[in-house]
Amino acid sequence: MNIPRYWRTEKTRYGLIGETCRACGEAIFPPRDVCPHCTEAKQDVHPFRGKGQVYSFSTVYDAPASYTEYQPYTVALIKLDEGPLVTAQLTDIDNEDVRVGMPVEMVTRKIKEEGENGMIVYGYKFRPVLEEVKR
Repeated sequence: MNIPRYWRTEKTRYGLIGETCRACGEAIFPPRDVCPHCTEAKQDVHPFRGKGQVYSFSTVYDAPASYTEYQPYTVALIKLDEGPLVTAQLTDIDNEDVRVGMPVEMVTRKIKEEGENGMIVYGYKFRPVLEEVKR
């Protein structure tokens, strides 16, 4: 990713910014030109809370060249509380402990390093919801 594009897309990498369709009210992620539910073209920006549950997942053992140092890692479909499905890597959990239905929350984490200068690319991942500490 080149540096100008990196900064231009900063908001969508560090948060779950989607849309809500003005016509049908559906929550949309990622943002699109046309609502996939009713085909209307007018949407409002909608920042999602970043909470949901694991809908499905797969552990990657044979990663693309730029991700081999991170393998194995788990990628999941996350069903957000507001409705949309989001694909994201899971973090802060052993791959063997991931379960469908597990509550998760979005966090910002290092995705990878790229380029000659080792530019660190950050983005969103999901981790298990931390239980409240009992006092």
